[in-house]
Amino acid sequence: MSLDLHFLLFLLLRMAIAAAFVVTASIITERSGPVIGALIATLPVSAGPSYVFLAIDHDAAFVAQGALASLPVNAATILMCLTYVVLSQRHALVVSCGSAFAVWIGMASIIRQFDWSLAAGLAANLIAFGICIPLLARYRHAKMPLVTRRWYDVPMRAALVATLVAIVVSTSSWVGPRISGIIALFPVVFSSIMVILHPRIGGPPTAAVLANSAWGLLGFGMAIAVLHVAVVWFGSAAGLCLALATCVAWNLTLWRIGRRALRRTRPMP
Repeated sequence: MSLDLHFLLFLLLRMAIAAAFVVTASIITERSGPVIGALIATLPVSAGPSYVFLAIDHDAAFVAQGALASLPVNAATILMCLTYVVLSQRHALVVSCGSAFAVWIGMASIIRQFDWSLAAGLAANLIAFGICIPLLARYRHAKMPLVTRRWYDVPMRAALVATLVAIVVSTSSWVGPRISGIIALFPVVFSSIMVILHPRIGGPPTAAVLANSAWGLLGFGMAIAVLHVAVVWFGSAAGLCLALATCVAWNLTLWRIGRRALRRTRPMP
């Protein structure tokens, strides 16, 4: 087997694995409502496979530098969410989603101009989330109508994440860790939520899913910071596992807090 064919087959396998993760998470999200769906959407279902494959192809130092570039991009993602959530209350998909993408691309373009330290990346997240979480709180509750899946929903989501993985894997060697880290955090899951749900159920219910994702996305930023530190100390495999554990533990904690709050607000029988 030639090297080119071997690379192509391995790339297709990676794309298929990543697509399977996103499709599974998307189906669970649709059946769980906006709160649970938001927690699942903030798990590393698209960035995770990208980083796994980067770790296969590169050393721990490359992964650590990529994570350092990804950290401020997480702040750009919450600003993208805020833009969409606010605009989608009164505007159509083209305006609200297009503006949100423009914000993310603009922020990512600025981020790539700088060499980020861990402290600077954490500070960017704290500032962005400190601003966005209070502003998003009022949009978290909306009546969620029944969603009927169309035949192209799952293939479209699978194609989006498979394309992302293909770009990250194919270009990482010549674009370097900084650009690879930025591309790996392109908000595939949030993009599919906006594009698929907004035309069907309207802006406010779709915005509720993204508004509920704010706290989960904060935990995702912590997981990126853990990844950056852990891969240097323990290697890529252990670092990826610790980052995933951080994200899962954070979201489970949010779920338990939400359950307790719901029980306290229920009237006594």
